[in-house]
Amino acid sequence: MKLNEITPAAGSNRDVKRVGRGHGSGNGKTAGKGHKGQKARAGKGMRAAFEGGQMPLARRIPKRGFNNIFAKQYVTVKLETLNSFDDGATVDFAALKEVGIVKKQLDGVKILGNGTIEKKLTVKAAAFTESAKQKIEAAGGKAEVI
Repeated sequence: MKLNEITPAAGSNRDVKRVGRGHGSGNGKTAGKGHKGQKARAGKGMRAAFEGGQMPLARRIPKRGFNNIFAKQYVTVKLETLNSFDDGATVDFAALKEVGIVKKQLDGVKILGNGTIEKKLTVKAAAFTESAKQKIEAAGGKAEVI
């Protein structure tokens, strides 16, 4: 096999349709554009979402609420899941990921006050709920905001 002998698979390449080249071409006279109308004319035509003057889909669908693009999106971790760590350990995102409690970091980790904690841990996170902070400190640990 040589480079000059390589050809595309049969039927994969078609000849370009040459429009407006007379009746013998099969696309003469109107060049496949039909008779008159906006689509038959030269120039821009219609925008992508144009629906012929009908109320567009983007305007028909109800819109509700507000999406704050500046809002922080935290990965939430329940306090009771931190009991899987050894007493006196430092818990941060790397430690949580290693154990498999969290997968993505997003804008940081937020510790929620669900459940109880029996171990003395140093927890480093982006945010804590007030109850989580109190429970960690009551158990003899430290809650550090990164």
